[in-house]
Amino acid sequence: MIAAMKRLACCQWNVVWEDKPANYRRVEQLLAGAQLPAGTMVLLPEMFATGFTMNGAAAAEPLDGPTAQFLAATAKRFGVFVQGGAVIDAGAGGLRNESLTFAPDGKLLARYAKIHLFSYAGESGRYAPGSEFCVFGAADSRAGAAVCYDLRFPELFRRLVAAGAEILTVIACWPAARQEHWRTLLAARAIENQCFVAAANRCGSEPSGTEYAGGSRIVDPWGRTVAEAGSGDEVISAAIDLEALRAYRRQFPALSDRRLGL
Repeated sequence: MIAAMKRLACCQWNVVWEDKPANYRRVEQLLAGAQLPAGTMVLLPEMFATGFTMNGAAAAEPLDGPTAQFLAATAKRFGVFVQGGAVIDAGAGGLRNESLTFAPDGKLLARYAKIHLFSYAGESGRYAPGSEFCVFGAADSRAGAAVCYDLRFPELFRRLVAAGAEILTVIACWPAARQEHWRTLLAARAIENQCFVAAANRCGSEPSGTEYAGGSRIVDPWGRTVAEAGSGDEVISAAIDLEALRAYRRQFPALSDRRLGL
């Protein structure tokens, strides 16, 4: 059993378009090279096995499909928490862009269906939105999950923190054209919620011509960047101090001054 959550990590690469086995292999290569400590929480990008495709037929799987099986096996192999994105066929609920988190023993720990769908790219016409936020226990902490476009909606993150989140995770395919928004919003979510924020983005390009600048990032509760990737294939990681976070919340109790009824 992992007694304490001490490190966050984000894995980014140029996702191979709609080629799941190739992306599984790349994750394995990157994590093997990173040699992360047991118990690390590792984030992979949104739809990491396919890229941000609107081709549901190519992407969709059952919850026990190959991508979930890969995540479970990877978590167990490396002794880490692993969170990554997949398109899950929810039956009558439609196809959903989900974040799946597996514990170091390989068991499914949490699943979250993206609530805010990116209509600008046609996502809302292809996938069904989720309706429930997700906060889950990870060792001695609690984490709240979000996916890409969710980052623009701070009310979701307030719900996560109200439910006890100390770590906020964001998995994404965030285009280079709005990279400055990515950096600014991640810092804002950390500062206003007094949380650690870990955000995994992809890099490279896709057949549509969309470019991705990477920039996966880990931000502390004061809004300081403690690890940041460049524009290529890379694994970043940073140690986190949850006791320091809790002490900061006690010393500067901004969260208790929220007026949630407004």
